[in-house]
Amino acid sequence: MQLVAQLRDLGVRTGDVLVVHTSFREVAPVDGGPAGLIEALLEALGDSGTLVMPSMTGGSDSEPYDPARTPTRDMGVVAETFWRMPGVLRGDHPTSTFAATGRHAAAIVAPQPLSPPHGLDSPIGRVFELGGSTLLLGVGHDANTAMHLAEDLAGVPYRSRDWALVTTDDGVRTVAVDEPNHCCQGFAVADQWLRGQRTGTVGNARARLFTLADLIDVAVPRLAADPLTLLCPRDGDCDDCAEAYASL
Repeated sequence: MQLVAQLRDLGVRTGDVLVVHTSFREVAPVDGGPAGLIEALLEALGDSGTLVMPSMTGGSDSEPYDPARTPTRDMGVVAETFWRMPGVLRGDHPTSTFAATGRHAAAIVAPQPLSPPHGLDSPIGRVFELGGSTLLLGVGHDANTAMHLAEDLAGVPYRSRDWALVTTDDGVRTVAVDEPNHCCQGFAVADQWLRGQRTGTVGNARARLFTLADLIDVAVPRLAADPLTLLCPRDGDCDDCAEAYASL
């Protein structure tokens, strides 16, 4: 299959732990549609590999999160298709969960703290500790969740708060989720920072592949030295970054 060959040319290997962020319309056309792309990723990883995708919902003020029912929000058709496939496990975080299948899936999506949702004890943090990689397929680093892990490890001072409904033994309750958040357009600087990022084409999409170890190694020192470097200019018109500045 052409997609599998392209993935291997890019550097995806059997046994890898791989987080994939993708825009299907950039990759298309693909035989079998989104499911066909997922099958190509699984074939490239082999039986010993682990495929991970974002499965985030953003929370809801109308009904509690249910990992077996709640659809993703703004994650794209591939991620939405993935979590519904047989054998895929989905985490229990009410706003920022992931889905995974393969050797390390259960460990990656095991229960996690509410805050921070992308810290070391989270799916993306566990992928980092497992020596995993991220594939950006038709999307840029603004979709790269691992940058939030770097922000958390560097101790950036800004925070935002989201609310979500969860089901507990005592019924449904509202919980707060705190994390360093903003518009994420500043994440594009990772293209300059990353030394080992590999680029190529998968389907019709531009692809970027890098290890989380490489990302954390280059991003954390920079963020520790300049904690606001990923935010838009303070005097700009970005509402999300204005909220981040207001939290300081």
